[in-house]
Amino acid sequence: MINATDRVMNTIDGGLRDRVVDELRGNGVEVFLGEKVTEITGGGEGVSGVRTETGRTVGAGLVCVGIGVHPQVELARTAGIELGRSGAIVTDERQRTNLSNVYAAGDCCEILHRVSGQRVWFPLGQPAVRQGWVAGDNAAGLDATYAGVVGTNVVKVFDLEVARTGLSLDEAKAAGFDATMTDDQSASRAGYYPGGGRIRTHLVTDRRTGRLLGAQMAGTEGVAQRIDVFAAALHLNLKVDQIAEFDLAYAPPFAPTIDPILRAAYKADKI
Repeated sequence: MINATDRVMNTIDGGLRDRVVDELRGNGVEVFLGEKVTEITGGGEGVSGVRTETGRTVGAGLVCVGIGVHPQVELARTAGIELGRSGAIVTDERQRTNLSNVYAAGDCCEILHRVSGQRVWFPLGQPAVRQGWVAGDNAAGLDATYAGVVGTNVVKVFDLEVARTGLSLDEAKAAGFDATMTDDQSASRAGYYPGGGRIRTHLVTDRRTGRLLGAQMAGTEGVAQRIDVFAAALHLNLKVDQIAEFDLAYAPPFAPTIDPILRAAYKADKI
């Protein structure tokens, strides 16, 4: 993996990014950061590798190029539909555009971020489907609204689950919050129960109010389900002291007595 930037997964914060890199390298993936590919080498028989700006040559039988994505909005632009700062289509809570009786939904349009209060471009499947429901209902004469997103997603890197919801520390500061971040590590199961692993949790909070602004987690099990608890808390604008009081399910095969969610929230409440 050759990455032009100095980091992988730039939507999560430093310690968790490091864990992703460790997981990649631990599974035999060479990772080069802050290095641009300048040439794909090979001839008529196919590719033979790539060359980077430093002169490094890496052999390869297959090269996958990831250059990012952007909203395809040429039709909307031609039609006179308003576009936002991200370049995606501007819609309201009913998925209406600025043109009468014209709706937009999915990866081509912006969406309300419930934590920052800003319109963002967040091209993922679940929000796209829900927006489609709302646009379809309203186009058919019903009255439906879409509440927006808190920015929840999860990926698996070999055996490592990595998830986030809400704002990162940098995003929270850019949105005007007096934000801080806490870092906590906890067992995914009771210590005496076999198996399990360590879950690392970052919580981003507002210093002034104690409100949760974002959460990020990485671990070998139990991350995908736990991030949804933080997502629900973000939808309700909860503070970390309220999250620390949650009555969560406990059994040794699934969690320690004090769940990683509660430990992280308690620690964030004490800063």
